[in-house]
Amino acid sequence: MPENKFYLGRLYNPTTAKPLNQPLLYDPADLTTHAVVTGMTGSGKTGLCIALLEEAALQGIPALMIDPKGDLTNLLLHFPDLAPQDFQPWLDPEVARRAGQSLETVAAQAAQAWRKGLAEWGLDRERLLALENAAQFAIYTPGSDAGIPVSVLSSLSAPGIPSASLGTSPWEGNREVLRERIGSTVTALLGLVGLTDIDPLRSCEHILLANIFENAWSKGQSLDLAELILQSQNPPFDKLGAFPVDTFFPPKERMGLALQLNNILAAPAFEIWRQGQSLDIAALLTMPDGRPRHSLFYLAHLSDSERMFFVTLLLSAVETWMRTQSGTASLRALLFMDEIFGYLPPTANPPSKPPLLRMLKQARAFGLGLLLATQNPVDLDYKALSNAGSWFIGKLQTDQDKQRLLDGLESAASGALDRRAYDRLISSLGKRIFIIHNVHLPPSIAGGGAGGGGAVLFHTRWTMNFLAGPLTRTQIPALNKLAGAQFLSDGLPRPSFGGVPTGGASRGAASTDVAPVPEAASQHPVSPAPAPDLAPASVPVVPVPLPSSVVGQSSIVNRQSEIASQSSLTRPPVPTGMAEYFLPLHMSFTEALAASVQPMPEEALLSGVLYRPALAAAAQMRFLERKYGVDSETAKSALVTAPDKRGVVRWDDFVAHVPEVSKMDPSPALGSRFTALDAPLSDARLMANLQRDFTDWVRHSSKLTVRANEALGLYATPDVSQAEFMKACAEAARQQRDAETAKVTATIDRQIKTLQDKIAREQRELKMDEAELSARKVEELGTHAENLLGVFGGRRSSRRLSTSLTKRRLTEQAKEDVQESLDVIQQCQQQLAGLEKARQQAIEAVNSRWGDAVNDITEITLTPKKADFYVSIFGVAWMPYYLVQSGAETIELPAFGQE
Repeated sequence: MPENKFYLGRLYNPTTAKPLNQPLLYDPADLTTHAVVTGMTGSGKTGLCIALLEEAALQGIPALMIDPKGDLTNLLLHFPDLAPQDFQPWLDPEVARRAGQSLETVAAQAAQAWRKGLAEWGLDRERLLALENAAQFAIYTPGSDAGIPVSVLSSLSAPGIPSASLGTSPWEGNREVLRERIGSTVTALLGLVGLTDIDPLRSCEHILLANIFENAWSKGQSLDLAELILQSQNPPFDKLGAFPVDTFFPPKERMGLALQLNNILAAPAFEIWRQGQSLDIAALLTMPDGRPRHSLFYLAHLSDSERMFFVTLLLSAVETWMRTQSGTASLRALLFMDEIFGYLPPTANPPSKPPLLRMLKQARAFGLGLLLATQNPVDLDYKALSNAGSWFIGKLQTDQDKQRLLDGLESAASGALDRRAYDRLISSLGKRIFIIHNVHLPPSIAGGGAGGGGAVLFHTRWTMNFLAGPLTRTQIPALNKLAGAQFLSDGLPRPSFGGVPTGGASRGAASTDVAPVPEAASQHPVSPAPAPDLAPASVPVVPVPLPSSVVGQSSIVNRQSEIASQSSLTRPPVPTGMAEYFLPLHMSFTEALAASVQPMPEEALLSGVLYRPALAAAAQMRFLERKYGVDSETAKSALVTAPDKRGVVRWDDFVAHVPEVSKMDPSPALGSRFTALDAPLSDARLMANLQRDFTDWVRHSSKLTVRANEALGLYATPDVSQAEFMKACAEAARQQRDAETAKVTATIDRQIKTLQDKIAREQRELKMDEAELSARKVEELGTHAENLLGVFGGRRSSRRLSTSLTKRRLTEQAKEDVQESLDVIQQCQQQLAGLEKARQQAIEAVNSRWGDAVNDITEITLTPKKADFYVSIFGVAWMPYYLVQSGAETIELPAFGQE
């Protein structure tokens, strides 16, 4: 068969219901226009996708694979020798037990079935060896150290993109690309802290963080989460748009955002997200020696929000890398998502959708092919997938799925599609029978339509990798060990993939830091109801310091015979009317081992789960006091691991977090053992007394302190800080001070105004009097001059003498008027000074009184009322422990810890 084609199976004859001898060869270049694989559960969709990825590896095409369910982990199960011992570690012992066969027999049958299937499809050992050596396979587990951890914080660093032209910065030459990545990164971060349906044009949080990223990246500076939190409180810029930062996004609201982001940084569970391989797409696609890599991201252990967070960051990193590549018509790399449901919906706009849309439209030019698989066709945005050139269609169960799929095909074929022919084809499909609709192929005899593409029926070939089914997180270390996976970056901590048996020697250039695998026999794990992380085999343990926890400060060591005699597979009954709870397995088996201070040899084996009884109690209280504006709820809980048999408990010594009933396990782990139920847990009377005692303790020890300022009529609950309350008091005092000051000074201000008006009036009169006085003096002087001239001229007149006296009298009168005005003005000014002094004294008195009122703060203690108090949890709580067998000893490791 041609070396440059994908061998996916053989053409299928629907009339004879048998595959033909003609192979189905697929041109990998067709994947540059992307492909969609759809089919219901059991249709063979996973096998087809694995075959596509096997062929990509054989062609030297690197791939990034997103695996939400764990199906793709089978890509690392290369067994070219087809020896039964290679298959045995990956088989489920429970399946063999139910079939009444030994594990060795089932392994031999699996090896024989694979040998026969590969021979039927013309796949020889040479091709198996070529696949094994074609690429470096590795499993990455973001948020877990089961595989290679992924450091998501590397996505906050400024991307190392080369400048578009000489003399320009990477930001100037790639502004659009980097802004798209910033938008996706910020949306993913906000989604992780619970902010969904974010509109980048309307969300203050998104705009602020995007500007912080742009400010740093445009200067070539990287960010870490701690720096991002600090800059969200105190941004390195003054304005956002036309408004100051404090107006656009007030400091108090920015603090709320910073606290939400800080929860990520402070959460112990997020620590693993900060370690491991960075999202360096180039390194994830190519080994340092030039060999291609197939990097698998296992996400089955993550919550929906964590999954969306990581997928968005990964897609953004891929898009950024893609934009830095030169144009090509060949397939440079492959991006595969095993289940696209929820990431590209038809109506909603999750953070993952924008980068997917952009890559579906633009990735072809850069040689990046998207391979998207789903079993839910009805929930996909087919307008977005109209860019897909290849459609692999398997069996669909509902007519709704078929019609929605035909809508998408019709859109991709520009409306030229024979819907009836395709409908008949889809309805006739069986297991591992697929239709391939490829726009790059001419219309075919199998019902092809117009529009430059056709449909071909084919039967998928046998996969070269062993399909063991979905594998658990605990099996990932063995898979990485089998493939010789290792970290790519120097200086990063390297995990040990030892401790789980593999089906043969590890292959590839494994790191020297990888621990050897013990030759112990595989042991099937106990599977509790919530499926805890139990290792399926012997696990070597390195003792580390035990962190503080509400339970089990150290491991419990017993003889194996003691465990058998002191416990039973039957759970002992609790007293009538008493509640019973099953505490969840918060700690995975790996975490329990890490928390143990008990050294254990390599041959230590996980043998099951043991439950020990404890007393769990929790109460809810409501503090309601409308006078003080208080309406607050709080809770108190206790977990007594070893209650006094006399029924006496010092509750203060056992305060601990007890999960809500909804968060506890509904039933114990399967196959677990239980220790005996002793007094007081077995005594209904003692338990009733303890419940009353617990109630009294909670009511008397539960208090709420309210800050009060009686003078101002202000009250503050404990969630209001001292500084905030003081600020509120100061504001209230200022308002009341201003009101009283205005009232007190109103009369004085009117008197002052009257005096000021009088002074102004008198000053005007003074000017007039002074002018008249000046005039009188001139007249008097003129009269004197006339009299002198008359004397020297010999003309003396009594009339002139009388006039002179009159002028003198008028001058004196004018002088008196001036003096009178001066006296009045002086008197008024003295009165004005007195009024101003009185006004100042009144203001000072008011300021002093309200200044004292600001600091007149007291504390009022509130206790819950009987009607606002109830016990939500009280009864026997079964605490889980992992049992680790080491020779004749059995070691108990606490499985429930502080959340």
